[in-house]
Amino acid sequence: MRRWLLPMLIGLILAMAAWQVTLRLFPATLMSLAINRVAQRGGINAFSHAPLATDKARAIVRPSPDLAYSSCPFDLSNGPLLIAATPVTAPYWSLSVFDAQTNAVFVRNDAGGQHRPIKLVIATAGQQVPRGIETVRVDGRRGIALIRILIADRADFAAIDTARRGATCRSLG
Repeated sequence: MRRWLLPMLIGLILAMAAWQVTLRLFPATLMSLAINRVAQRGGINAFSHAPLATDKARAIVRPSPDLAYSSCPFDLSNGPLLIAATPVTAPYWSLSVFDAQTNAVFVRNDAGGQHRPIKLVIATAGQQVPRGIETVRVDGRRGIALIRILIADRADFAAIDTARRGATCRSLG
């Protein structure tokens, strides 16, 4: 039994190290893949507006067929990012910002009937931002801003699609 003690201890230490590496690298790797995949549709620091999901849509795993998605993969290397969006008339509307580690760092929705326009700057620590605009600081330089709109009736999609295309996402650098 004694001769197995050292190999078991080494195995346990290696397993714990592998677990920690996985916990730290997996979210960033997944988000990097997601950013690159979404950027293929409309580029970096710009919104792209996906059509309604079908059984063939798989840019991101299992999109809801009842949601219209607009996404802005961002890179803050050249400066902060300005997002401007107005909630559209639908049963549900939200804007979420995810950092490079997949953390939701900002969420705003129309709960409680709030349909006020949103003007938001996303920046890293130390980046200068315009005064008077709500600012979200993120760790890392990359992430995704995501607008989701519930489409209760597909007949309403054309009007909602036109309205959601007014959302903008651009670098201030």
